[in-house]
Amino acid sequence: MANGTAISVSNLSKTYRISHQHRSSRATEAMVEFLRHPFRRAEVEWFDALHALDFEIPEGEAVGIIGRNGAGKSTLLKLLTRITAPTTGRIELNGRVGSLLEVGTGFHPELTGRENIFLNGTLLGMRRREIVRRFEEIVAFAGVERFLDTPVKRYSSGMYVRLAFAVAAHLETEILAIDEVLAVGDAEFQRKSIQKMRDAAADGRTVLFVSHQMHTVLNLCTSAMFLQSGRLAYHGDVETAMHHYRQSYDDHAAAQLEASRRPGNGRLRATSVTMSSPTSRATDRRSVTVRIPDGPAEIGRYYVSCHLTDANGSTVVQCDSRLTGTWLEPDSPHEVTLDIDGLWLRPGRYSIDVFLCSVGVMDAWEGAASFEVLPGLPYPETATEDAYGRSAVLSDFSYSVR
Repeated sequence: MANGTAISVSNLSKTYRISHQHRSSRATEAMVEFLRHPFRRAEVEWFDALHALDFEIPEGEAVGIIGRNGAGKSTLLKLLTRITAPTTGRIELNGRVGSLLEVGTGFHPELTGRENIFLNGTLLGMRRREIVRRFEEIVAFAGVERFLDTPVKRYSSGMYVRLAFAVAAHLETEILAIDEVLAVGDAEFQRKSIQKMRDAAADGRTVLFVSHQMHTVLNLCTSAMFLQSGRLAYHGDVETAMHHYRQSYDDHAAAQLEASRRPGNGRLRATSVTMSSPTSRATDRRSVTVRIPDGPAEIGRYYVSCHLTDANGSTVVQCDSRLTGTWLEPDSPHEVTLDIDGLWLRPGRYSIDVFLCSVGVMDAWEGAASFEVLPGLPYPETATEDAYGRSAVLSDFSYSVR
């Protein structure tokens, strides 16, 4: 591996073996099944989570790993952090790796917060004096001083993540890998965490960050990798990676016009979703109409949930019919209209994801409809995008000066 390179990957692949054979929960049932069908072979499916990845990441780089659900982002982090082994390929790491991949990873639930800090540091290859030197910083950052001697199984998910991130970020590893778990924390903790990762990259550590929050990737990362169906579709500057990511949503929406290709158990599918207008101004009222056929009576009452999503794939608002007490019966077709008022959207392209749910999800239609918010702003003065571009939505506000 060349000097100045933190991670080098060549021909990296991961294939999972998925068995479709029903497994008995009792030994007696398993034995009877074997005696009845001694030569029956399990039906096996092979799934390529990652396929032939090649890339290098220099030291001190903050890399965003983006892609749609199932693209292989978390699998890649698990391979790089040696949680799971690759099927083929080679990974070279220049230094120790600290990681935070899932809530609870790396902590022993029966041990206290204090004990887990030392345990986690030891597993990362730290000497005791290194852990002691950073101990107060870790505790202060996590904000769990009062519960330091409480077993972590008593912690809330937010406390768990704060402590786990504090340990991973403050112990002196050369590579820091973070999955989407920061979404569990509150806004203040997320702000502190992003700043900490930015500082880590400035200090020469390499940061790998998986997220669906595109504004976070833009604010934190100096480069990005876009994964699509287990392949590395692009590795380079963040803006170009974002463009590929947005394009993947358009391709996915086109594919989902065929109902049978959409996720969900298929017991009921929406037939059409339309917007009141393909374009609107920032402050306009918007209407979404969902047409649903009748279905089998055993579905029971069901509800509709519409998610308004921006061009980066972030959900701006979730409009769930349960919140208004609106439930539907499957005995007749329905035309359901959602009116969204009082929501000021910044200029750009938006899409509507529609979900039909009863006991489970029957239909998940992502990108069912789309519309464009025109570039005019609802403010008395004009300004460049840096005056409003960091916000998810616009707001009716005023200043008074005395």
